[in-house]
Amino acid sequence: MSLLRGLSFCLAVFCMSGQLARIAGADERPNILWLTAEDMSAQMGAYGDPDAHTPRLDRLAAQSVRYTHAYATASVCSPARSTLITGLYATSLGTQRLRSQFPIPAEFRPFTANLREAGYYCTNNVKTDYNLRDEAAYIRDGWDESSADAHWRGREPGQPFFAVFNFMVTHQSRTSVWPEEQFEQQVGATLPPEERADPDRVTLPPYYPDTPEARQAWCRYLDCIAALDREVEELLRQLEADGLAEDTIVFFYSDHGMGMPRGKRCLHDAGLHVPLLIRFPERWQHLAPVAAGGTEDRLVSFVDFPPTVLSLCGVPVPPYMQGTAFLGEQVGEPRDFVFGARDRVDEAFDLARSVRDHRWLYIRNYMPHLSWMQPEAYSDHSPFRRELRRMAAEDELGPGPMTYAAPRRAREELYDTHADPHQINNLASHPEHQQVLATMRRTMRDWQIETGDAGFLTESQVWRRIADQTTPYELRRDPQRYPLESLLAAADAVGREDLQPHLSGLNHPDDGVRYWAAVGLHAAVELTDEARAALVATLEREQGPDGSPDVWVEAAAALAAHGHTAPALPALEAALEHEQGEIVLHAARTLELLEETAAPVHAAMRRTRQTAPERFSPDMAMFIRFSLDAALAD
Repeated sequence: MSLLRGLSFCLAVFCMSGQLARIAGADERPNILWLTAEDMSAQMGAYGDPDAHTPRLDRLAAQSVRYTHAYATASVCSPARSTLITGLYATSLGTQRLRSQFPIPAEFRPFTANLREAGYYCTNNVKTDYNLRDEAAYIRDGWDESSADAHWRGREPGQPFFAVFNFMVTHQSRTSVWPEEQFEQQVGATLPPEERADPDRVTLPPYYPDTPEARQAWCRYLDCIAALDREVEELLRQLEADGLAEDTIVFFYSDHGMGMPRGKRCLHDAGLHVPLLIRFPERWQHLAPVAAGGTEDRLVSFVDFPPTVLSLCGVPVPPYMQGTAFLGEQVGEPRDFVFGARDRVDEAFDLARSVRDHRWLYIRNYMPHLSWMQPEAYSDHSPFRRELRRMAAEDELGPGPMTYAAPRRAREELYDTHADPHQINNLASHPEHQQVLATMRRTMRDWQIETGDAGFLTESQVWRRIADQTTPYELRRDPQRYPLESLLAAADAVGREDLQPHLSGLNHPDDGVRYWAAVGLHAAVELTDEARAALVATLEREQGPDGSPDVWVEAAAALAAHGHTAPALPALEAALEHEQGEIVLHAARTLELLEETAAPVHAAMRRTRQTAPERFSPDMAMFIRFSLDAALAD
């Protein structure tokens, strides 16, 4: 923070503190209640879905402002929650990979700490999952209580509150992972027959095949939403019973899109677009952008939520926050774009970014050789997802479903969401849309540079460069240790026909650039003799004392993917013994994707599976096990 910005912030705090004292004396601060659903897109009657049974949520919508363009910053929970608690992009903090647990600067406290210091009672029931190191201390700083019993009722008489209640009933576990018997016992049994979705009557999204498995899966998702509808009503009843409804602004939203294939983990609208209802009681109606029952088309992002709550409560927004308040005294100018990110989730590696305005969605896939529907141990518990995989392998899917199930992706995707709301028709190669493509491409790059996208080094490279002395946020601001322009240039070359940038990149002094050069050759449709020889030489060099294990594993992956297993498999086997869990996971995932080609390494894979829990953190050991279990089963 610059000295000028710091002095400005202190002055704002001083001025606002006096204002808060006056407001507090007049009892003029609103309570804020967040009702947060898990893994849910806008399948509600209020959003025009004809199959969703949501009468109670629709009633809430009639009393609220319904936002039509609210977006998560990530399509999986932990990175999205990093943003929701800090007001910064996870890609700036370095928390964009699931359960990576990197440290963040000490000054980036949970925004609820600011509320607590202003006199608010802050409770969270119950999920945190902020994807940070020392999360327990972070939780203590941010909440008066964070537990399954946390409730606004624990506050002092007359004390304003900010309370969060998280609803798990729409989580991916319920919609698609649990066995059918467990789902029926814990979710289906809570619904009367007339509230259950009918497989014969539902309308499937066009990116699904019309099969009995697809219809049953979609109905199960809709049934979870119907159960959520009842749970939300119960919290609103409690608010009313306590005589607090007229003093409380209520938010209802979900933590990202639906936990169904082509929703969660993807950057299309089904993964990032979320429902958002904000109910302003009459007392606070002057803070609403439109009257109750109206719609608001302003683009809002999760990074805007913390400054918005602070603004509504009259608490100064810290200048380090990257979002913009869209309500309250400190409301900012409407944004023109929202941004999204996809990175490693569990054992599945990836890197993609998105930018969206009111009409156009642009997605940049930096690893186009990887499918949107990569194997994922957790997601593949879904019978429907397994059926999609079978149908794709047997060439039984039409063009809509293949946008998700295809083995490769386009480097760039561009969609006209007005004409193509489900994002089926990629317009990136159409001559008439090149100007739009260039604008969205430039907008994304400007955002990456401005916010310092920390995703272009591997996790193990980041750990080595921060060495427990700093954070990814500070690392990405140092162009010597994090040369973002060079890294972006190397990553941008991935998927192009010209292999020369990758051949040159293999000799770059920065191992981040060398890593992306290896990824580029991995992603190539075929390798030239020159490229194969360069990878073999790289593999030998990187396994030396001054080499980079990340480049070593990716060079081996590139060779093996193109059928050159003789030098690759021994290198991957050796990587399974590496001291860094991230390297072991990279090797294990590579071997899993090689399928039967990896058979000569099965004995080493079994040893690693057995020793991983002793060598690595529980999460890392679990992800390694996911890959090795799948590889050994295949």
